[in-house]
Amino acid sequence: MLTIPSFDNARVLVVGDIMLDRYWYGDTGRISPEAPVPVVRIADEERRLGGAANVALNLARVGANARLIGVVGDDEPGEATAALLEREGVAPDLLVSDSHPTIAKLRVMSRNQQLIRLDFEKSFALEGAFARDVFLERYRAALADTDVVICSDYGKGTLADVEAIIGAARERDIPVLVDPKGSDWQRYRNASLITPNLHEFEAVTGEVTDNDSLARHADALRQRLDVDSLLVTRSEKGMSLFSVAGQLHLPAQAQEVFDVTGAGDTVIALLGAGLAAGLELADAAAIANLGAGIVVAKLGTATVTPAELKRAARNQRGSAVGLVDEDTLAGIVTDLRARGERVVMTNGCFDLLHPGHIAYLEAARALGDWLIVAVNDDASVRRLKGASRPLNDLEHRMQVLRGLAAVDWVVPFAEDTPERVICRLTPDVLVKGGDYAPDEIAGGDCVRAAGGEVRVLDFVDGYSTTAIIERMNDAPDSD
Repeated sequence: MLTIPSFDNARVLVVGDIMLDRYWYGDTGRISPEAPVPVVRIADEERRLGGAANVALNLARVGANARLIGVVGDDEPGEATAALLEREGVAPDLLVSDSHPTIAKLRVMSRNQQLIRLDFEKSFALEGAFARDVFLERYRAALADTDVVICSDYGKGTLADVEAIIGAARERDIPVLVDPKGSDWQRYRNASLITPNLHEFEAVTGEVTDNDSLARHADALRQRLDVDSLLVTRSEKGMSLFSVAGQLHLPAQAQEVFDVTGAGDTVIALLGAGLAAGLELADAAAIANLGAGIVVAKLGTATVTPAELKRAARNQRGSAVGLVDEDTLAGIVTDLRARGERVVMTNGCFDLLHPGHIAYLEAARALGDWLIVAVNDDASVRRLKGASRPLNDLEHRMQVLRGLAAVDWVVPFAEDTPERVICRLTPDVLVKGGDYAPDEIAGGDCVRAAGGEVRVLDFVDGYSTTAIIERMNDAPDSD
């Protein structure tokens, strides 16, 4: 059960190859008389951050504090890159090269298809391309305010001193995540985590035929490079994480793959954000896997938002939520409490669900990470409401509640009050609607004794099950 944390206090420093992705959009209606190529009438242009800049952008979009150190040219694309970074809330620390242009890629698009890509670049690996001593000096100074370092290597030469970059961070016990390039991975030795795709991985280790060979190659590579962990992205097969704790295989989340451009940037950004926010590596990898599934369904270099991640995590819960028995739910709540997640609980008959109920349950859910709804069984409803109630039996009332986005679990109880089940589950927040005093709410004493709180929420005016039933009874019959 994956919970998306707040990344507001996560401080991530990105170093690497900065790029500017440009898109020209237009219609194609004819073939050129000069050559057998389509003629594109350009109608629109878009600029996006690419490479290490896209990693930083992904961090900023989920709310992390992102700083970027890299190199741009003394040109208009470099100025445009700096302006985009500042607009997106990334703190740019850019060295300007007077001998090399900003790395830029121009894609010509028509009807959601890429017709051609034009690259403008000159490797920064050459001596004198930029002041490498100044680059390292700025990097070391930035480590004082950094929780995680991400090295985004696109093989353009910015990370010529990656060994020193990794070493400086590890000396300060700062994790270093590397998105690798090329076949010489000895330069990434002692990194905390390396995130190749399967093609890159096989180019270094040899062919992967199954999960067993993947695991053997991964463990051998980890030992050879002295890296803590290795995350291999495997397209439609998801991701595989290998570390001293063992291995974890995460299935692909994408329902439809539209464009894989920049997916690796999203993966490493969310890994870094998760670790900087205090998550365990497995949970950070699970969030990165969710993010990858979101961005590949978008066109071009893309990012994700916290809302998209939360929606994807919620959709992923599947059978982990819904109708449960009390014993099962007690175990789930114990696990959630151990993870530090906040459980909210409320109760009621919920005979005829109306807008007042929906608003109330959404407000209750907003008080924590999970919402449990305890529902009176049919016999207890009759005792409380009279022989004509409930109008809908327990099974149908629970099914309707289960379908609400705000509700995670629905559990029945047979007593007139939910005190016993509340005292067994002891949620972090007990919620009741109406004009109750907090000390009058059944189960409240147990919740407070366990360190939780009791909250009273207002019902939406104008809605009640009893009033709806009365209006139905008073309505004239129609032919």
